[in-house]
Amino acid sequence: MNYSDVFSTWRDLHKTEWTSYTRHPFVERIGDGTLPKSAFLNYLRQDYIFLKHFSRAWGLAIAKSSNITEMHTCSKVVHALLDEEIKLHIEFCNSEGISTDELEKTNEMHQNLAYTRFVLDAGFSGDFLDLMAALAPCVLGYGEIGKRLGASQYSSVYEKWITTYAGKDYQSLCVEVGTLIDNAVLTRLGGNYTSLGKFRDLSQKFKIATLLEKNFWEMTNI
Repeated sequence: MNYSDVFSTWRDLHKTEWTSYTRHPFVERIGDGTLPKSAFLNYLRQDYIFLKHFSRAWGLAIAKSSNITEMHTCSKVVHALLDEEIKLHIEFCNSEGISTDELEKTNEMHQNLAYTRFVLDAGFSGDFLDLMAALAPCVLGYGEIGKRLGASQYSSVYEKWITTYAGKDYQSLCVEVGTLIDNAVLTRLGGNYTSLGKFRDLSQKFKIATLLEKNFWEMTNI
């Protein structure tokens, strides 16, 4: 999916890492329905913790925005995370006998800890672009995964998860985030951004976040 010119450039620069994330065996087994339910529930519990930190990071992006358009898009992502994605996780876990209170008490695994702290550090120690580079793999990667699985002959076992990320609302959000990133880079770095050291630094952050996403799938032995 070409959500953004900048995103496409980052993805192309790190094809190996990107493929290892978006076509990880965990993802493929969600698609064909062979992923054990226990593995999926463990992932959801860890992702619930991650999404809370991720929401904080997008809230930080609002503070680091330079104009109202950036603030508005970032606030839409926060809304989608808190009112849609996290809600999906709670509903699925509740349906499998995991109460919301129990979900809240989930112990954060080290892969989760490494990823969330990397993203938050990018926001606290860097600027708006640093934060976008660290956030992009999650938002746009799930969009790409959802779109691909949604267009396949996927199993009904994890249909709700697939259709959420393949759906119009999430895909539209990905386009908005992609546009946000493109405009932010052009405004701050100019049209020749790919030749700048800053852009290479951003690309490296994108790569690290992509690898941390891959590691996230590997929290559960499948």
